[in-house]
Amino acid sequence: MHTIDDALRALATGEFILLYDFDDREQETDFAIRADAVTPAHIRRMRKDGGGLICTAVHPEAAKRLGLPFAHELLRACSLVEKDGDIPYDPENHSSFSLWVNHRQTFTGITDRDRSLTINAIAEAVKGSLNGVGDSFGDRFRTPGHVALLRAADRLLDERRGQTELSIALAELAGITPAVTICEMLDDETGCALSKEDAMRYARRYGLVFIEGSDVVDRWRSRQ
Repeated sequence: MHTIDDALRALATGEFILLYDFDDREQETDFAIRADAVTPAHIRRMRKDGGGLICTAVHPEAAKRLGLPFAHELLRACSLVEKDGDIPYDPENHSSFSLWVNHRQTFTGITDRDRSLTINAIAEAVKGSLNGVGDSFGDRFRTPGHVALLRAADRLLDERRGQTELSIALAELAGITPAVTICEMLDDETGCALSKEDAMRYARRYGLVFIEGSDVVDRWRSRQ
């Protein structure tokens, strides 16, 4: 069994961890890795062994400083805003989706190289914003693009307990730039979320740390 400290060490050193949320929520396991460590090989592994959406979660304060909105705020004018209860696994909250971006130096934006370039630059922008430096976000990125940005809730796990908040809380606990790239693991046969048991088997097979959302919440509460 792995501990939260194992996960924090792995995250800090730029390794993948597997993060399961909760039995009463999405019941999904995500690949998670610090965004500033992502390489084309990591993108390839997530799309082949994960199969879900490759997203990058960012700290709420960084999102504010960079001017990153929630997608639902932008879609109000199109009458596509989320309604109460639209998210069955989290009916009290809206989704964490923000913009979809490509770095301006990418070509199509979808290749493993292009996505890793974009994700590394997002981490750099997050770090710069929190340190009070950095260029305009729009000068470095264009939208629409191929990397989905997720904006964590303002109070993180005290407000919402999605994979977005779990991963950013882990980044804070690990003392790294709070930008984390995540991707859901899907079952190749059923097309549904990979079961927790199968995700744990995958972790054992490849020597990855597997932890659950409850581990993160417990550590988060203990530090406050």
